[in-house]
Amino acid sequence: MLSVDEIHTYYGDSHVLNGISMAVDESEVVALLGRNGAGKTTTLRSIMGHQPPRRGTIELRNEDITGFAPEDVFRKGVGFVPEDRGIFPDLTVRENLLVGLDSNRNTEEPLKPAFEYFPRLEERMGQKAGTLSGGEQQMLSIGRVIVSEPDVLLIDEPTEGLMPKLVTEIGEIIDQLNQDGHTIVLVEQNSQLALDVSDTAYIIEKGEVKYSGDSTELSDNEAILEEYLTV
Repeated sequence: MLSVDEIHTYYGDSHVLNGISMAVDESEVVALLGRNGAGKTTTLRSIMGHQPPRRGTIELRNEDITGFAPEDVFRKGVGFVPEDRGIFPDLTVRENLLVGLDSNRNTEEPLKPAFEYFPRLEERMGQKAGTLSGGEQQMLSIGRVIVSEPDVLLIDEPTEGLMPKLVTEIGEIIDQLNQDGHTIVLVEQNSQLALDVSDTAYIIEKGEVKYSGDSTELSDNEAILEEYLTV
C-alpha cells in the first residue's frame, strides 16, 4: 500500500531523516517509535508532502508520490491527523467535519462514519470545536480524516496530553479502525499502546531506522526497548 525508500529530509541545512525506509501493507498498522526528536513526525510530514524529501522515493499503491503537494497526497487517499490536531476552534463540530470532504455537503450522510466511531461528536454537532475537551478535540481530528475515506491514515501522537481513560479509548478506536480495513501509520510516544495495536514496528533514532519487526516480538524484547525507548 505504502512504500518509503531511502528518504533524506532536511529542515534548512539540518539533515533530519537519513535514509528512512519502510513498507506498509494493506490493512496493516505500522508503529513508528523513538525518543522525542528522532524523526518520527518528520517521516509522516515527508509522506504527506509537508516536508518533501530531497532524496529517496515515496510510493502509494506503486505510484510515485514523492514531493506531491499535501492536497494532492490527500486526494490520492492519504489522511493526516497531526499532533496539534489541526482543528478550527471557531467552527462547529459539523463545519470541521465538512472540511474533511472534497466538496461541501448539505447532508450529514457523509459524516456518519465519524459518528459511528465517535458518537459524542454527533451530540455536539453545533458546538464550537474550541470549547470541546482535549479528548473530544482529538476525536474530531480523527473523525475529520475518516469522513474523507482515506486508503492510508497517518496519525501523529493521538494520546498526547490525554487522561489514561481516554488513552485507552483512543487505542480501542485505532484498533477498531484497523479491524474495519483501514491501513494506519501511527506515531505514538506511549510505546506499549503502539505495540498493542500495531502489526509491525519501526524504531527511529537520529533519523535512521534502528530496528524493524513484528510488534509482538518487539514488545517482549526488553533489551531493544531499553536501548532505544527508555528515557
